[in-house]
Amino acid sequence: MGVDIAMWVAGRVAHPVIFVLMDSSQPFSPEYRDTVASTVLKWASEDNRVVAGAIVGSMATGPGDRWSDLDLSFGIDNSVSVAGVLEDFTGKLNIEFSAAKLFDLPVGQSIYRVFLLPGCLQLDLSFSPADHFGAIGSHFKLLFGATVERPQIPLPRAENLFGYAVHHLLRARICIERGRLLQAEYWVSSARDYTLHLACLHCGLSTFHGRGFDQLPFNIRDQIPRTLVHAFDRDSLLSALCSTITLLLDQSSLLLGMEVLHIVEPQLRMLASSWKT
Repeated sequence: MGVDIAMWVAGRVAHPVIFVLMDSSQPFSPEYRDTVASTVLKWASEDNRVVAGAIVGSMATGPGDRWSDLDLSFGIDNSVSVAGVLEDFTGKLNIEFSAAKLFDLPVGQSIYRVFLLPGCLQLDLSFSPADHFGAIGSHFKLLFGATVERPQIPLPRAENLFGYAVHHLLRARICIERGRLLQAEYWVSSARDYTLHLACLHCGLSTFHGRGFDQLPFNIRDQIPRTLVHAFDRDSLLSALCSTITLLLDQSSLLLGMEVLHIVEPQLRMLASSWKT
């Protein structure tokens, strides 16, 4: 397919390409990560079933950092089975790198498979039919072949983030009253995450997988410790729940219509109050 694997890797990073093995007792090195990338891309370039390839994620727009994982995406000839190619690559990864399959994530016509390699290197591979291969976000760098236009992943709706947070806070309070403290912690923590994603949406930061949390303004980050559950007892859970409600209402007032808040806010305040049972 004509993709120069070594030149791609050498041009992406500051250090020369060194093909190394990995000591699984230590974290992976950037050199080892480049070895994996070069090897997988070489397999793809020599496989007639693979008609396009791209690197995605943080390393698509720059060299990444010391801890960046590896995300590669491939377009497969429409006449062959995507699942068959994926299984072939899985077998090679197991033999060459002792890779362990963690899970699959089917999305439309595409299959995403996540691997764990020695040194705790995460490798994400995705395979799509050629007529469905293309960027669904800005972190996509085509290495060879061609792409098609695909719908971009939309931002989450503020109303949905708020709704999930409210639901989780309600479930948390019910669990506290039932004495199901571990489950209550699950709901409080989940509600906090939705609340912080709502803050990220308002600030124009990434709203996926907590990527924007560390870039939130200090006045928001300063409130987060109070939303954490520090012990599995009723008082600690109620304290974290109340702080999460306060943060949620602060952020919601910036994004939601007053009609929704007028209905929901009094009930959130009730969740934070003392109940007679």
